[in-house]
Amino acid sequence: MLPKVRTGIEGLDEITEGGLPEGRPTLICGSAGCGKTLMGIEFLVRGALEYGEPGVLMAFEETAEELTANVASLGFDLPALQAQKLLRVDHVHVDRSEIEETGEYDLEGLFIRLGYAIDSIGAKRVVLDTIEALFGGFPNEAVLRSEIRRLFRWLKEKGVTTIITAERGDGTLTRQGLEEYVSDCVILLDNRVIDQITTRRLRVVKYRGSTHGTNEYPYLISEDGISVLPVTSLKLEHEVSDQIVSSGIPALDEMFGRRGFYHGSSILFTGTAGTAKTTLAAGFAHEVCKQNKRCLYFAFEESPQQLVRNIRSVGIDLEPWLTQGLLHIEASRPTMNGLERHLVIIHKLVREMKPDAVVIDPISNLINVGNMNEVSSMLTRLIDFLKVNDITALFTSLISGGRTSKLDATEEAVSSLVDTWISVRDLEGIGERNRGLSILKSRGMSHSNQVREFIITDQGIQLLDVVIGPAGIVTGAGRLTQQLQAQAQALAVQQELERKDRELERRRRVLEATIANLRTEFESVEEELRRINNEEQTRQQIFSQGQTSGVSEMLARKADNQQHNQ
Repeated sequence: MLPKVRTGIEGLDEITEGGLPEGRPTLICGSAGCGKTLMGIEFLVRGALEYGEPGVLMAFEETAEELTANVASLGFDLPALQAQKLLRVDHVHVDRSEIEETGEYDLEGLFIRLGYAIDSIGAKRVVLDTIEALFGGFPNEAVLRSEIRRLFRWLKEKGVTTIITAERGDGTLTRQGLEEYVSDCVILLDNRVIDQITTRRLRVVKYRGSTHGTNEYPYLISEDGISVLPVTSLKLEHEVSDQIVSSGIPALDEMFGRRGFYHGSSILFTGTAGTAKTTLAAGFAHEVCKQNKRCLYFAFEESPQQLVRNIRSVGIDLEPWLTQGLLHIEASRPTMNGLERHLVIIHKLVREMKPDAVVIDPISNLINVGNMNEVSSMLTRLIDFLKVNDITALFTSLISGGRTSKLDATEEAVSSLVDTWISVRDLEGIGERNRGLSILKSRGMSHSNQVREFIITDQGIQLLDVVIGPAGIVTGAGRLTQQLQAQAQALAVQQELERKDRELERRRRVLEATIANLRTEFESVEEELRRINNEEQTRQQIFSQGQTSGVSEMLARKADNQQHNQ
């Protein structure tokens, strides 16, 4: 495997799959203003500070003082590195009028001077800036080509990892048209202006002995140096989480099978103007901060003060979270910077704040900065970056009603990248407009297929229950009419029930009265029968007593008669 040296330049090591070839020369070419010199100096500074590898900068155009002043704004302190013997800056003045062309002319003096600089600090890295100034005094092409080859061979024999900068030629990568052939690695920088917007692109033209990214990659020169923003070099190898993040609206959470979003996923709210996308986004940010987590909010349409004031009117107060440092609102017009600049700002703030969630409201405004493909490419890099860092991302996007809209096309390009897509829309009825919400997709969990009407109240967003009418789901005034009809029907049913209860009560009372009368009549009959029975019993007793008395008298008379006869 080809040994490589890491440059320390953000993104460049990803594209080159590990850095520049160790102990070999690398050519960086491009037109004026594309950052060749800066890339070379950053290669030396990062090597000294991050990898402990001293370096030599040999400049043929600018003096050491000029170079030091130029890179000071980027935080590169060249004098301090020189004092620590981690860097040596040597300016060589080449004047064509002083060059005497002879058959024996060569660069031996340069080799001696450069070799001494390398040995004096034990340099591992070398930058020669720029090669045109060195060879501009050679009118003899044969001598020129011979010396270029000898220079590259000498650098290889010295074993130092070298960057050589060169100006782009007319139809060739360099002025001489030879350097790119003898270099082991060639990186082309390009500075172009499209629609009044400056963009810089980097491409690895060749890399002997190693695979590498072959596309054009945007890069930026910021206050932290050079940042290369690769697209295809990012691999889909990030970890995933089973934790759930609330949307801030309990009723919306209930529409998902896991009662919310996956942590580290990406969520997209799309809708026309006035469908409460910003309110939904702010509610999500508010919920994140309530959980004592940090949220980074990018606002492309409102200032932080305006956003806080407007959201407060719906019962969401973001001010405490700003005070506590849990919420940071970064507000700017998209046209203020190019797409790559926006991406670098996001990267920088994410590194500094380490948020748990990022909100961008709205991404559709970025279409004013670049075309659809560029915006989609930028958002692809952004979504991948946030996923790799396990950050939950929420985006809002404005769409229009027409399918031919550029913004709609952007929405279609982004919607396939996100994990959850929620559509908010206008539900137009007779003489009114209402808001509806539906989940179009949610990777990894079940979700509701209903279109839920919602309203914005003083307590935030409230999802209304689904009301089904004869023609389907009804909203707005139709919902009110349906509710009134349902209430009237319920009242009629209640009144009918009450009437039946009253009728039942009346019948019960009649029945009870009838039963009472029958009971009274029964008691009368019973009493009469008891009286008759008593009377009959009395007669029977009297009759029995009478019969007993008669027999006794007859026996007594019979006894008297017998005595008398005797």
